[in-house]
Amino acid sequence: MTSAELRRRFLDFFIQRKHQAVPSSSLVPGNDPTLLFTNAGMVQFKDVFLGQDDRPYRRATTAQRCVRAGGKHNDLENVGYTARHHTFFEMLGNFSFGDYFKREAIRYAWEFLTVDLGLPPEKLWVTVYESDGEAADIWLKEIGVDPKRFTRIGDKPGGRPYESDNFWTMGDTGPCGPCTEIFYDHGPEVAGGPPGSPEEDGDRYIEIWNLVFMQYDRDREGVMTPLPKPSVDTGMGLERLAAVIQGVHSNYEIDLFRHLMQAVADLAGLEALDNPSLRVIADHIRSCSFLIADGVLPANEGRGYVLRRIIRRAARHGHRLGLRDPFFHRLVAPLVDEMGEAYPELAAAQNRIEQVLAQEEERFAETLEKGLRLLEDAVVDLDGGTLSGELIFRLYDTYGFPVDLTADIAREQSFSLDMAGFEKAMAAQRAQSRDASRFDVDYSKTAKIDAKTEFSGYERVEDQGRVVALLREGEPVERLAAGEAGGVVLDNSPFYAESGGQVGDSGALRAAGVVFEVDDTRKLGAAHLHVGRLCNGELRVGDQLEARVDAARRQAIILNHSATHLMHEALRRILGDHVEQKGSLVTPERLRFDFAHFAPVSAEELREVERLVNAQIRENRDASAEVMALDEARKTGAKALFGEKYGDRVRVLRIGFSTELCGGTHVRRVGDIGVFKIVSESGVAAGIRRIEAITGEVALRHLDALDARLDQIATLLKTGREGVDDKLRQLIERQRTLEKSLDEARRSLASQAGADLAGQARNIDGISVLAARLDGMDTKELRETLDRLKDQLGHAAIVLAAVGEGDKITLVAGVTQGETARIRAGDLVNSVAGQVGGKGGGRPDMAQAGGNDPSQLDQALASVPAWVESQLKPVTS
Repeated sequence: MTSAELRRRFLDFFIQRKHQAVPSSSLVPGNDPTLLFTNAGMVQFKDVFLGQDDRPYRRATTAQRCVRAGGKHNDLENVGYTARHHTFFEMLGNFSFGDYFKREAIRYAWEFLTVDLGLPPEKLWVTVYESDGEAADIWLKEIGVDPKRFTRIGDKPGGRPYESDNFWTMGDTGPCGPCTEIFYDHGPEVAGGPPGSPEEDGDRYIEIWNLVFMQYDRDREGVMTPLPKPSVDTGMGLERLAAVIQGVHSNYEIDLFRHLMQAVADLAGLEALDNPSLRVIADHIRSCSFLIADGVLPANEGRGYVLRRIIRRAARHGHRLGLRDPFFHRLVAPLVDEMGEAYPELAAAQNRIEQVLAQEEERFAETLEKGLRLLEDAVVDLDGGTLSGELIFRLYDTYGFPVDLTADIAREQSFSLDMAGFEKAMAAQRAQSRDASRFDVDYSKTAKIDAKTEFSGYERVEDQGRVVALLREGEPVERLAAGEAGGVVLDNSPFYAESGGQVGDSGALRAAGVVFEVDDTRKLGAAHLHVGRLCNGELRVGDQLEARVDAARRQAIILNHSATHLMHEALRRILGDHVEQKGSLVTPERLRFDFAHFAPVSAEELREVERLVNAQIRENRDASAEVMALDEARKTGAKALFGEKYGDRVRVLRIGFSTELCGGTHVRRVGDIGVFKIVSESGVAAGIRRIEAITGEVALRHLDALDARLDQIATLLKTGREGVDDKLRQLIERQRTLEKSLDEARRSLASQAGADLAGQARNIDGISVLAARLDGMDTKELRETLDRLKDQLGHAAIVLAAVGEGDKITLVAGVTQGETARIRAGDLVNSVAGQVGGKGGGRPDMAQAGGNDPSQLDQALASVPAWVESQLKPVTS
């Protein structure tokens, strides 16, 4: 049975048992800062389990794509060297949201494995949480599992209560419960003992299915309260199950991986498939391709950093296989052949994935060059001949410069590496990654705010609302006194809560003698939290308030938000359908829009975007919003915006030529925007561009300021506004001519200086030795003069120095090729640098150094002939 057939068989099994087949969610969790990537099948149902989201079904089944390559769950370093570690894997799962519980979940699992798939019961081993007698009875008395192949797993020795491999928690607080796990026995020929035994770390017994029973809600004190609707969350790795069904021990021996590894082997001209690098590359093409398909692009931080690291790791393993040219992108097509039918989004994004991977592979070669330049500059200012751990880490982390290559260069140039400092920097980065992957939201605190705010702000900016909750310093309270800062939750409010890039509203909440100034509005579950300060009076839960939004500020936000949608569509029409929103910020002052694109947007393209948007504004058509089912909305072609999290019913916004899903506030007619003006375009990460733009009154003031500036420039140039461009061209051409003449004059002077210096060289044992000071020259000119002198003198050892701004000394040294066996340029330059407060290094024939004590420079240069002579003396015993 192939992996694809097994995936289909699992889903069909549960569909036949009235489960809703739910498509795999993105690898980028929507609106969830607690996770770097989707790493389990339950992630897309997290809010359902927390009671913050309702679905039209109570049973679901999925084949969820998952990545574990960053944050808390990171298997990257183990991939390729173990039988079952992956950066990308598929999690098969079935879920019950307050419907069936332990009995049905256990029966379904056993039936699928032993009846549908025909696995021998004697090859399976079952574990339960030690105190979960209910699950134990179901397994032993109803299913009839052999007690000899059954283990109760308790809390870890020395750990906290419920800290067990068989007790699942969503975080330190919140939904949790016992779980039961099913293991497959690969046979006595494989080392390892059953779960719960001292030998359990071996590979004989492999977990294939975990059934989690969400039964309790744990508060901060550790008190367990039974959930009103117990639920089920199960997960089974497709790759592990395929290995069992296909009779192999390693996941990398299943059909899917064999085909991918064969594709890599064909590129590298290899016959055997037992090379660990083949496994690494086969794994990494899956994670990289699916991450890119889900909108992640290589970058130097966050998810993009993880993607870049995986790509570069694959490229390095390709290099180990002898693949010198970009190859990784050529594996996308074989991957689509294997998985494109199950995941159509992968096939749809094939061209884009290939383009991103090819560009990143090419950039990796470029980063090596950049790293070499940075390293060369750093060597000049080495302290004690040791490259700092911080710089080694920066080379590795920022530039992708391999540490082992840094070590090779260090050996060649005789400097050492602060590896302890490097490891310290790496540890700090790992700690930061762990902190960024927090799944410990304090649900016990927010659970007390069991309220929902009806939002009336689409129709009005003033309304009445009753106080249903108050917060002070994040804690629920019954009253707020004058002068206290806090948060107010109303049962009805016109205040828009920050979401989807649109900032929250500000304004005031009022009653007789009471004024609460609202600085911001945020979402708190289904509630809108009005954040601010009580200026007058006293506020209590149950009070009735008049809620009034700052209408002028709201209107300015509305103009920018509506323009964002128009600009998004204009970018897609001008740059291509690959343009996808990657983030946005909509404030009263401006809009900021990040999007996927692989090159800077040209000035002409930006003008065309402006033209299209302003044309839509002038047409002044009505804007409309309609709430409909998510499936229906997708059929209309409505595009989803990055960062939004959608339920089963969504709001479809039609504004001008744009149709998108959006819960924000917008203009009633497109012409209300007035005017649209782009003020900047820049790159924020590899493959990510950012546009900032303005609308309405802010745009008009900006255009007025540009007019005034043009008048000022015309006055300075002593011409009219219409003649500014011609006058500037004349000045620029004149400047170029002068700079060219200056360069020629400096080169002539440098050449003359070199010719004059050659006559000052001193002959020592057939070598022309020269040390000279050429203040005013920059590093490039010093090197050019050094090269000319080496050519003129034939056999030479030369040191040239120049003092620049801030008394900074630049030293360059050169030794002709025939003399490097006896004299090394690095040693020569350091003989001078050490006397002027510096140190340097470089190649045997050319080296560079710095210094900061010009008062000793002349004496240091005068010492060069004697130093060279000492190097040429024969060593005597």
